[in-house]
Amino acid sequence: MPSALLQPELIGAVREIPALRLPSPDLFARRAGRARALAEGHDLGAFLRFAAVLAEAQQDVLDRSTASGRDLRALLDQCRIGGMPPLAHPGWQPDPHWAALARSLAEHLTAASPDLLPDQAKAACARILASGDVWLAEQGHLLLDPDATELPDLACAPLIGAAMQVAWTSQAARLNPDDVGPPAGAGLCPVCASPPVASIVRVGGAEDGARYLHCGLCASEWRLVRSQCSQCNNSRGITYLGLESRGEAVKAEACPECRSYLKICRMDKDLGVDPWADDLATMALDWLVDQEGFTRAGINFMMIQPEAPATSA
Repeated sequence: MPSALLQPELIGAVREIPALRLPSPDLFARRAGRARALAEGHDLGAFLRFAAVLAEAQQDVLDRSTASGRDLRALLDQCRIGGMPPLAHPGWQPDPHWAALARSLAEHLTAASPDLLPDQAKAACARILASGDVWLAEQGHLLLDPDATELPDLACAPLIGAAMQVAWTSQAARLNPDDVGPPAGAGLCPVCASPPVASIVRVGGAEDGARYLHCGLCASEWRLVRSQCSQCNNSRGITYLGLESRGEAVKAEACPECRSYLKICRMDKDLGVDPWADDLATMALDWLVDQEGFTRAGINFMMIQPEAPATSA
């Protein structure tokens, strides 16, 4: 039987793996669906259902938002020359100011799902609605600044973080991959310079088997080779820890060199995995890996916790 031969240039095109994946318009709706599915029979079912409601509110706010009228050409050109991510805080700020988005989320949650909100979330919504732009901006800065010495309001952090996600994701989705250069470091998003929430191994097409880090702020994804630490680039002795209940779909990829870890979600084991929702559903895995002496490298605004006080030897 005669066989068709692909031309070399076609083979290269088929095998080319995108280095960057920008967020899709239905990102938060898909997150909500995954969180709701994971909530069934889960010990953290109530928490995951709240996460689903929050993601649905994010999608609603995103759908009602309008494209920014700001001209980013000059900023993008400057970032390409300087090798900087175009939406890095504080060089880029969303317009309209994301503080308004925080109040929109609080209003949506309060009006649409009051019976599903935990008391802490109700109090956080009330505080956000009563707060001015200055306080909300300060809280947002504390969440985004890795060198901040002051903790943000822990009750309001998930909602304020969710508002920032909408603002940054909305703008990231409007970029062109050609506007974005390679990341300065594997562990920081090339779009907004934020750390990832987790990584995901994708299936299908040119991306089949490719691993991407998923940004915890703007939801962009950038490619990183498998079995390599996103923090120190080490590829030796990487350890994989998991929960029996989640099988092979979600594991913690732990580095023996820098003692950090990042969860990895595998679509070939569960096609529905979502880095944000599955991260929340595997909080027990964070406790397990913490007991082994590893430090979490990812960021999830739903899991902001105060640092443990130092103890004397």
